[in-house]
Amino acid sequence: MARLSQWLLASAATTALMAGAAQAQAQAQEPEQEASRFVMVTHGVPSDPFWSVVKNGAEAAADLVGAELEYRAPSTFDMAKMQQLVQAAVASQPDGLILSFTDENALGGAVQNAVDNGIPVITINSGGDVARDYGARLHIGQSEYEAGKQAAERMQELGVEKGVCVNHEQGNQGLDQRCDGFVEGFDGNAEQLATTYDPTNIRNAIVAYLNENSDVRGVLTLGALAADPMIRAMREQGATDMFTLGTFDLSPGILEALDAGELDFAIDQQQYMQGYLPVMFLDQFVKNGLLPAGDVATGPGFVTQENAAQVIELSSQGIR
Repeated sequence: MARLSQWLLASAATTALMAGAAQAQAQAQEPEQEASRFVMVTHGVPSDPFWSVVKNGAEAAADLVGAELEYRAPSTFDMAKMQQLVQAAVASQPDGLILSFTDENALGGAVQNAVDNGIPVITINSGGDVARDYGARLHIGQSEYEAGKQAAERMQELGVEKGVCVNHEQGNQGLDQRCDGFVEGFDGNAEQLATTYDPTNIRNAIVAYLNENSDVRGVLTLGALAADPMIRAMREQGATDMFTLGTFDLSPGILEALDAGELDFAIDQQQYMQGYLPVMFLDQFVKNGLLPAGDVATGPGFVTQENAAQVIELSSQGIR
């Protein structure tokens, strides 16, 4: 009887070991799930600090979920080049495509091609009003037109009767909409000043325009590329107190000017979230078929001298 009990115990132990070994072998043979690959294409030129924060957000999300992220952008604001980048991204068959939808005429066909090939598309920053017409799943950003109107309203509250909107990327439908909203918010008592994104060109154009239009007391720029030369021009002329100055977006230079009271406000659209959220959403869509039911608004919000210090620390971390 004792010998039988010993045999049963040994048999049970052997069976357990064999089962454990078989399970371990099955797990070893089971292929690991490949990491998802997402491609982000934006119009952000390398000199624009706004887009480095977007990229930071996207990379942080990719690291968190274990996805592979490829970030692509043209070296200049060039819709033909961006179209080529999007087409190449679609041809590479990623698990998801993220792009700033700056020009539907240039990019709409490529987006539709991605959708037709089963690639989920999320747009960010620009083109939220038309992106779904081409099959995009959702848009992450702000209403550019409404943000422009709010900028005009803020300037009028500060006593400005006539303003100018400095557009350094005409043809970028998001920036065009900002200026359109700004002009509408002033009931037509504002104009759009077109420049290139060259800092010297922007500075000279603003100075010349204000010299020729002495009744203009409000100046709105559409990002750091234009805000920085505007601020420098005002400092050189000793004119920061003579005008109400506002801008879209944040950068270390913009935050410094806000904190010093040289800039009256900046419109914040939380660009870190425009990089972070689409990667997280696409990861959930690929793994579980989950997506938000609607677009995600990341702005507009206003940063002023009163709250600039709270944002500066996050800016130093590449988050704002």
